[in-house]
Amino acid sequence: MVLWQENQTGNQTDEFKMSEFASRRVMMVDTQVRPSDVTKFPIIDAMLAVPREVYVPDDRREVAYVGENLEIGAGRVVLEARTLAKLLDALDIQPDELVLDLGCGLGYSAAVIARLAETVVAVEEDESLAADAQRLLSEEVVDNALVIAGPLVDGAAKHAPYDVITVQGGVEVMPEGLLEQLKDGGRIGAVFMDGPLGTAMIGFKIDGRVSWRAAFNATAPVLDGFRKARSFTL
Repeated sequence: MVLWQENQTGNQTDEFKMSEFASRRVMMVDTQVRPSDVTKFPIIDAMLAVPREVYVPDDRREVAYVGENLEIGAGRVVLEARTLAKLLDALDIQPDELVLDLGCGLGYSAAVIARLAETVVAVEEDESLAADAQRLLSEEVVDNALVIAGPLVDGAAKHAPYDVITVQGGVEVMPEGLLEQLKDGGRIGAVFMDGPLGTAMIGFKIDGRVSWRAAFNATAPVLDGFRKARSFTL
């Protein structure tokens, strides 16, 4: 009887935490996403459905829903909900599209995108993060997302061309090799940083060339490999 009571208490605690996190997801959408003019139902539904707390380190779960970029180690962040939602809104991912997600961290962005796209190929440079991301996505039965460990700037040419490319962090320059992996007629989205200021930009590939337009203001730490070469003067 004592063991049963202990198990019952543990189950009740787990159920309470799940309910609490579900409430926080609703609040995140209602206070961070909807007020930012994101109204597409598939995006709202995805962000309500994907448990953001699962895709962060255990010691960060309690702050998983704060309205800011959330550091998860190895130079990675989970982009704030507003930034990710507005980026996905501007990219307008369709159910039959293949998406390349760069810098997926522990897999949150890939899990959200997987509910919008046909297939997601996520790339994470840190091998430990990549392994954990694939494990978490498998445990959450996200069966249309694949995580590849490798340099972000190399993308995943084996599975190219992509309809959409997303970058889960800041960039100063976009490697030409990544743009070559984008299908003609495809879109790419990233937060371009200029010092402390940033702008989310959407690139459209037409006739082999990518033209960019500003979408909204945002900030994110610049990813390794996406920095401008620094010049030194004497």
